[in-house]
This record gives sequence, structure tokens and C-alpha cells, in this order.
Amino acid sequence: MNRREIMKHLGVLPIAGSFLASESLLGNAPRGPFPINKSLFSPTQTIYEGLGIDTIINCRGTFTILGGSTERPEVLEAMEAASGYFVQYDELAFGIGRRLAELTKADWGMVSAGCAAGLKHVTAACVAGGNPEKLIQIPNLEKLDKTEVIIPRYSRNVYDHAIRNVGVTIIMVDSPKEMERAINSKTAMIYINSGKRSEKGQPLSLEKIVEIAKPHGIPVLLDAAAENLTIPCVHLERGATVVAYSGGKAICGPQCAGLLLGDKDLLMSAWQASSPHHGPGRDNKVGKEEMLGMLAAVEAWTTRDHEKEWATWISWLEEISKKMEKIQGVTTEVKQPEGRSNYAPVLHIKWNPDQLHITGDEVAEEVARNQPRIAIGSSNKEGFTSINITPNQMRPGNAKLVADRLFGILSQKRSPQSDKMAAAKVDLTGHWEVDINFLSSKSTHMFFLEQKGNWIKGLHKSDFSMQEIMGMVEGESVKLRSNYRIPGNHISYWFSAQTSGESMEGSIFLGEYLTAKFTAKRSKYSEENTPIVIPGGPPLAT
Repeated sequence: MNRREIMKHLGVLPIAGSFLASESLLGNAPRGPFPINKSLFSPTQTIYEGLGIDTIINCRGTFTILGGSTERPEVLEAMEAASGYFVQYDELAFGIGRRLAELTKADWGMVSAGCAAGLKHVTAACVAGGNPEKLIQIPNLEKLDKTEVIIPRYSRNVYDHAIRNVGVTIIMVDSPKEMERAINSKTAMIYINSGKRSEKGQPLSLEKIVEIAKPHGIPVLLDAAAENLTIPCVHLERGATVVAYSGGKAICGPQCAGLLLGDKDLLMSAWQASSPHHGPGRDNKVGKEEMLGMLAAVEAWTTRDHEKEWATWISWLEEISKKMEKIQGVTTEVKQPEGRSNYAPVLHIKWNPDQLHITGDEVAEEVARNQPRIAIGSSNKEGFTSINITPNQMRPGNAKLVADRLFGILSQKRSPQSDKMAAAKVDLTGHWEVDINFLSSKSTHMFFLEQKGNWIKGLHKSDFSMQEIMGMVEGESVKLRSNYRIPGNHISYWFSAQTSGESMEGSIFLGEYLTAKFTAKRSKYSEENTPIVIPGGPPLAT
């Protein structure tokens, strides 16, 4: 790898390309004056700017970290109409459940405090079965009979924390035979994530899983968080017991709401396991405003002009594309979505980085950090680099701003970047004791490093694992990266420090888990060489 590729792995943090996403109201956000804390706002500021926070143009899609999706006007109206009144929540949940069933052709419906909360409530329902005495034991499942959840390995993901929060034991399987063997009297449910490997014809498709589970009476929960809503629900027709959607993605409901569709008895047990009822789901409270806002979003889904929305998205991508193609060496392509999740066209803007002397990662970082701020994706493949634009959460007027901003960056004349690195002034080969100060705790890790010239490789012993680490040294500046992985989860450690050769001090970028600080000292060993004599037989004394 050349220096630019190494820097991509070690020095350019993947904020814009990987973590930035979602909603932007730049240019048409609600502006003051506002009836609350007027000192924060003015007629020329958004409510966010009054707090010193930039708004961001969303060219990435419905990612939670920037707010999910734009709530429909019908949703905002319903939420406002719901406020100011009192209502008995069980009666409200029943009325909404009945109406959702009418709208979606499902047996029943329920609104949760987000899709992940819905996964938790359904899991609790499968464990407790609507029995409140069992429900309040969660997460201590010692006295309960349903304590295991089967998940195909392909479905392990960061959101199955919601399932594990109930205290169940996760049983991973890789084949139909393994699933059949895994089913026993303790099996509470089977969870799968919607995607290619759950489609018909795959070894562990939804249809195959239902075929295995149905004779045992085991519910199948399918996570379709980012999918378009299908009416009737395609997954229920394929045999799923309950399907979970995110309210704040394609459906454009409240960001803090989720939608559950499926078996009425199981969903009533899931409602029993959620707030306002006391028990393990009390911490996932959904308000009457969000409940009615979610219902309004589903109502709106049935009447929205989806073809017109799609045409609008395409027109925005064409506007950006025409501007980009004025730059010599830049090509564009609109790719159609595959599958049901994150269903939107995507514009890919591609060029040779050796010709324009800038990479897609660098462009994404530039627009992420400097105004007007834009969240875009980036990639590097087969000698070409690219950025990509997803339009489904862009707002009117955003396309021109995005096109002008990207044109200004990509049309700029640049000199080739030198791949020559400053010589390393230190050799970090050896064992290092690493003291880390997290936000509210401390840990001690270990580095086992080998250095050749500017490059470092070795091992990083973290709290629960040993993983490979790679890095680089220029002068006395060091950058290291390692990845901690367990099924469904991934944490990247990005170490940046200054070193004297015997010690290091710097910071750790932890991606979505924010940052930490660290110091490290090279381990010292005794310089005395002592011969070792190994006995030739059993000891004669102890």
C-alpha cells in the first residue's frame, strides 16, 4: 500500500463516510422567534444554530445519528393534536392496534419507543407469555422456562442488544440442521434480520425457518427496520409472527417510535411488557404524541404519491450529476436499490485520485467539517475513488447547494501529494503498558509492537480480547489502529500520540463511542541473564 492508502486506514477518521447521516433542514429549517428561551434565537437563526449547532445537509439516508428521517406534515399535526389531552394508555394502544390492523391488513399493530425497543418488548413477551409474575423476573431468568433465543449467524447485529437486554441466552446457528438441533423446551423465539440471506431459496430463509419453527409453536420475529412498508406485509405473508419497523426511517414517522405488526396475542403481551406498565420495559416509554404520530405516518403511507417522490429524488440527482460532469475526469452513475431496506436511488460520482489528486474520503471529510456541512458516503475501488449521494432525506434547494459545494472542491487545481514520509525518529518495537482514561473509568491495555522503518504491526490486548494492530510513525508522531469484534458488534480503536520512544501520550478516537485519552510506557525487563536448569525427573523434595 502507498502512503495515501495507509493514511486512509490510519489517519483519516471515517466520520463523514461512515457515521454522518440523516436529516438536514439547512436553508429551510424553522426559524425564530420562538416562544421558548428567546435569548437563544433570532429571526435569522435555526433553533439549532441558537445552541451553536450546525445543521447538516443529509445525502446519506435515514441514519439515526443525525436524526433519522423528516417527519411528515401529517405526523407533526397528529402529534400536536394529541398533546394537551389525557387518555388511558391501554385504551389508546388498543384503538391504535385495531386501526393499524385495518390499514396494514395485519392481525394487529403496536407502536413502540423505536424499533429496538419493539424487539425488546417482543422478546419479553415470548419469555413471559403475558404472565406478569414472569415478566417482573426479567432479566433474572433462573425460574423461567423460556430463556433462549435462536439467531442465524448472518442476523447477528448491533441491534440484538435489545434482545439480549431481556437476559436470554443467544444460540447462534449456521444451517437448518443446527437450528433443528437447537430448538428445545427453553426456546422462546427465533430472531432474524431482513436481507438477502433471509430471502426465499437461501439455506436459512424466512420460509425455511418458519417451516422448522411452526411445528414447535415458536414465534419468529423479523427485523425490517429500514424497509418500505408493504401492505399487506410481505414478511407476515411469508410466515413471520411479528415484523418490526423503525418509525423514523422510510415511513417518516416520529424518530423515537417503532411499528410492530403481526400476531395480536403476542403483541398484546409485548404491550404489557412496555411502558406505562412497570417492569423491564418501563425504560422504553412511548408517549401518546408519538403513538398517534406513528399512526398518522402509516395513514399517510397509504396515500403518499411514492412515484412522485421517486421522480423528485431522481431530479435532484440529475441536477448534481450535470454539474459534476462539467469536471474533466469525473463520471456519474445513478444506481437503483437492491432489496427493500433503504430503498432509494444513489448517485455515484467517480474519478481517478491520481488525476484530481484528492480521494473520496478526503472530499467526504472536507464537506463534513466545513460549512455548508454535508453528509455523504465515499469508497475506493480498483484504482478509482468515489462519493455517493442518497437523496431521500434531502430537502428542496439542497441539490444546488450540494452541486456547487462539490464542484468547487473537485474542480480545484491541486498538486500531486507526496507519498514520501518523514523518517521515524524512534523505534517502538517492544511491549507497552497502556493506561486508558475513558469518559468515567480507567483500563489497562497492552501493545506488542514490531517496527520496520515507518511501519508498525503487532498485537493489542484490550479488556476482553487480543487483536491485530497496525500503524505508522513519522518523526515522533504515531498512529495506530485495531479492531475489536464479537458477533454483531465492532469497535475501532484509533490511537494518535506523540512519543519519546519510551512513552506515548495521546487520544483514542472510538467512532460512535466518542473519545478517550491514553498514556503508554515501554515495559522494562531485568537485564541479568540467569542460566536455567530443567530437572531430569520428578522432584526429590517439595
